[in-house]
Amino acid sequence: MIKQIPRYHVKRKDKELTSQADMQAIIKRGQYTVIALCHNDEPYLVIMNYGYDQTKNALYFHAALEGQKLDFIEHNPNACATIIEDLGYKQGECSHSYRSVIIRGRIAIIDNLDEKKHGLNVLIDHLEKAPDEAKKKFLKNDSTYDTVTVLRFDIEGITGKQGL
Repeated sequence: MIKQIPRYHVKRKDKELTSQADMQAIIKRGQYTVIALCHNDEPYLVIMNYGYDQTKNALYFHAALEGQKLDFIEHNPNACATIIEDLGYKQGECSHSYRSVIIRGRIAIIDNLDEKKHGLNVLIDHLEKAPDEAKKKFLKNDSTYDTVTVLRFDIEGITGKQGL
């Protein structure tokens, strides 16, 4: 039997981010996330860059065709991720300025060609300064999508925190 872990709230309410707009802004500006996965009581963390699809409330990732993260996702699609907006260390104060979000949800391995195309477009649009040039270079034809795995992280819950 799997023990359910209670969902905790930020203990210091003065540090809690409650605005959905503020939390979405952190996701929109971020470029990478740390994702926590688990299989048979073995934890696994992986850092990945992402693209944010606000309409689907999802993050898209690209990965190799095989590997440890895919094995973990196939066995347990539940995931937790964090995105941190680092605003710098405060010299002489032993403190750090930041804003961060913790995201909970499920990760799906995408097989559908149209959604793979959508996911990679979202990723490139999010990360590249010249997305059209990158798409021309890397997404030349449909066979391109046979060489990459596309993942979608469906956001089911989000909390935010800040230390300014």
